[in-house]
Amino acid sequence: RRSSDLVDLAAAWRTDKYLRRLEAMMLVADQKHMLTLTGSGDVLEPQNSVMAIGSGGGFAYAAALALTKNGDLPAEEIAKKAMEIAAEMCVYTNDSFIVEKISSDSSE
Repeated sequence: RRSSDLVDLAAAWRTDKYLRRLEAMMLVADQKHMLTLTGSGDVLEPQNSVMAIGSGGGFAYAAALALTKNGDLPAEEIAKKAMEIAAEMCVYTNDSFIVEKISSDSSE
C-alpha cells in the first residue's frame, strides 16, 4: 500500500500546477523499502542499500557505500560519517544535521 501511496504522490506532483515546476527530490523509506521521488515524478529504487541527494549527495553516497562494504557499522553511524565526509568535501554541504530514526514498531 505504501508504494502505491508514493506513486499517487508522484502523479500528483507531476500534474499539480505549482509542484510540477518544483525541481526537488525526496527520499522515502520505511523498515523494508527505500525509494527516491524526483521532481519529474519518477519513483526510483536504489541499486544498493544506500541513497543520497543534494549538492553533497555524490560524496555522501560514495562514503556510505564504502562504509557499508568495508565495515559493520549501524545505519545511523554510516549516515553520520557519510554526511561528515560530504561536508568536508562539498562547500554547499554543512556539518549540522539531524538524524531521525525510523521506529521498528510494525503497527500497521
